[in-house]
Amino acid sequence: MHSILNDLDWDFKDKNTKDPIHRIHPYPAKFIPDIPSQLIDALGVKNNIILDPFCGSGTTLKVAQDKGYESIGVDLNPIACLISKVKTSKIDESLLLTCDEVLSKAINLSVDIDSIANIPNLNHWFKKEVQLNILQLREAINAYKGEIHLYEPLRVALSSILVKVSNQDSDTRYAAVEKNIKPGAVFSMFRSTCKILASSLNTEATLPPSKVINKDVLTTTAEDIGKKVGLVITSPPYPNAYEYWLYHKYRMFWLGFDPLHVKSKEIGARAHFFKKNSHTPEHFYHQMKGTLSLINDVLLPKGYGAFVVGRSKIHGEIVDNAALIERAAKELEFKVVGKFNRAMNSHRKSFNLSHANIKEETIVVIQK
Repeated sequence: MHSILNDLDWDFKDKNTKDPIHRIHPYPAKFIPDIPSQLIDALGVKNNIILDPFCGSGTTLKVAQDKGYESIGVDLNPIACLISKVKTSKIDESLLLTCDEVLSKAINLSVDIDSIANIPNLNHWFKKEVQLNILQLREAINAYKGEIHLYEPLRVALSSILVKVSNQDSDTRYAAVEKNIKPGAVFSMFRSTCKILASSLNTEATLPPSKVINKDVLTTTAEDIGKKVGLVITSPPYPNAYEYWLYHKYRMFWLGFDPLHVKSKEIGARAHFFKKNSHTPEHFYHQMKGTLSLINDVLLPKGYGAFVVGRSKIHGEIVDNAALIERAAKELEFKVVGKFNRAMNSHRKSFNLSHANIKEETIVVIQK
């Protein structure tokens, strides 16, 4: 297996993701579809069920579905879970018509601006007119709560534009800047995103099922997963490199989630490494061992798992996260059947680069 994996091209330098469904929502350090696609083809799926315990924006789940496999994803971040659910669900053909109905209601909707007073530093990050328009859209969308097939895509469309209409510089730079947000921009951007979603329709009569679990993977149980799985493909958060909670912080506030809970539990969040009793690489080792213990409980005998992970820089020291995963896997009596590096796209935008060393990733393949 090691030689077969090594002979494959893992850099994908000349490949572009053509499926627009993968571009419906910004997501930091997004998993490129080519990686899970090639891993599925190379490793096989023993019982047609694939698990991603750090599913993020659902790339592995969607690729699995496109290939005809059932999938299960776990993620702590509720924005990630919302995106993953929409990516793997049949999108109603009336979505764009519903979007226009929402806009028609929202434009003249009377809303209680005091209802968002609990969102911290709101005036710093959002202009008053923008706040009003977002609130109008949110309340108009809430009228569709009973129609999940419409409600969740509409919420994804709203979430996807929040950084663009805010004073936040970009999805990869958490700094307030002056933007020329034109009147009505919130509404026009919302419709544009709905149009992309509508054009990305899952049109198959029956799609392989995909289950998304919004939970801390370290408290997730085999009962939560509910089934044995035949293959695991995942890219865990790199310690001290990416802060998913921070870049989705205001999305979570606007959509009624709790970003501070996500921050407290998020593996690898930079805040954990700059506090009293700060985290160390050993914390990541134990977190990966906990994840692997769950995998051990649900993976079929002889089934494979693949971890895609980069290195970290913590207080000036380079940490080989792949080696920590390999160590944890061996302690749980998994066989490491492949370990190789892939160069990352040099134009790929990320954040906290001064605290990370992410020019290449390592793929660690294990077998139960």
